[in-house]
Amino acid sequence: MTFNKADPSLSPEEYLEAEKNSPIKHEYIQGRMYAMAGASDAHVTITANLLAMLRNHIRGSGCRVYVADMKARIESLNIFYYPDLMVTCDPRDTNFEYFKRYPSLIIEVLSSSTEAFDRGDKFIDYQELETLQEYVLINQNRQHIDCFRRNTEGRWELYSYRVNQELELTSVNFSCSLADVYEDVFFPETFNPISTLDFI
Repeated sequence: MTFNKADPSLSPEEYLEAEKNSPIKHEYIQGRMYAMAGASDAHVTITANLLAMLRNHIRGSGCRVYVADMKARIESLNIFYYPDLMVTCDPRDTNFEYFKRYPSLIIEVLSSSTEAFDRGDKFIDYQELETLQEYVLINQNRQHIDCFRRNTEGRWELYSYRVNQELELTSVNFSCSLADVYEDVFFPETFNPISTLDFI
């Protein structure tokens, strides 16, 4: 996400109207618009894999899954974000065409430029959403997923998933293997230089 200095301070209504005609997407934080960067092959593939599985899983349940182009509105903080994936099961969200206010699940695919923000301030902001039950962070460079789950006391608990494990999303009663999440993803090779010794 890149700050666009040319943007004046905008009201939420002005932002939503401007975003309808913008050739690029912007997130909105308290009157400022921030341009979003493009995604990698791995990022898009992971998102598509999960979208396909979640869409099939929740079909007929009354829940809806949205990918990339649908905004999450955090009204108490005057913020609009674009989650990579978002599921809402709240009928109140049918009243909003360009954003959703009551998601139960939000998923972000991490990149080197966004990971600190996604794990830090963005997660703090998302916690303002009272309906949010799970916040999921997916590493695109190796099979590793962190799921933050809100317990019955309102506290967030971390569940980490690695290779050969099953990802569980209790907010939508869904599970799948990590291999399915990362299907067709090619990971960058890690370069491990080996020291050579001269033996006499």
